[in-house]
Amino acid sequence: MPISTILLAATTAADSTTSSGWEQYASFLIFIPLIAIFYFFMIRPQRKRDKELKAQVSKMGVGDEVITIGGLVGTIANISDDEVTISTSVANTMVKFKKSSISTIIPRQ
Repeated sequence: MPISTILLAATTAADSTTSSGWEQYASFLIFIPLIAIFYFFMIRPQRKRDKELKAQVSKMGVGDEVITIGGLVGTIANISDDEVTISTSVANTMVKFKKSSISTIIPRQ
């Protein structure tokens, strides 16, 4: 058997086992709509909630009721640069928190 026939057979076998260019890109193109769906249903709404909470934290004042990340409920007694002091019970127990630990603000009425 001549060498050219062997090389031709090897080249044809290699071409049949590799995928075409379209097949390589098709598996990648499937992820683009999935990433878009993930962004619009998960990331975008969370960013919107974070932005609203940040605006509320900047506008809160003494007398507003807050709920912390840990679930502690109290009324704001003092606000400093980065900290908030809240009164948590009838006995006026004062607790200091960072502003970033506030999860919900209920404005005074």
